[in-house]
Amino acid sequence: MKLVIAAMGRAKEPELRVLLDDYYGRIRRYADFEEVEIRDERVDKATAAFERVLSPHGARAELVAMEVTGERLTSEAFAARIDDAMRRAVVPVFAIGAADGLPTALSSRAKWKLSLGAMTLPHRLARLVLAEQLYRAFSIIKGEPYNR
Repeated sequence: MKLVIAAMGRAKEPELRVLLDDYYGRIRRYADFEEVEIRDERVDKATAAFERVLSPHGARAELVAMEVTGERLTSEAFAARIDDAMRRAVVPVFAIGAADGLPTALSSRAKWKLSLGAMTLPHRLARLVLAEQLYRAFSIIKGEPYNR
């Protein structure tokens, strides 16, 4: 399986980068994983940048918009979504916007929308929480003891 986190902005704080890289390493035990950082630019340029992330995967790309108004899933339900994506051989591309969220044109074409909770999170923290939940999802799918 391949999956991508495409996020506007950079995770430039060294402490955050260490945590992200730790979870990304864990995810790579289960899947081909890629992180793409997109410059926080005008809406049209940001949309084009996200499109460039999606295009190499063609019809297999499945855009997941990370939005506060998206579905709120339990870790087990999220793991089921990831397992389903593996079975269908799609490439989930998790899109995280900047302070103003994702461009509307991008959000409207998402296959599904996911919320990490009712509270608004800074995009850098949302990226970390998503990475942890992806690792947790794989541990659930594999029946490993991390999710207890």
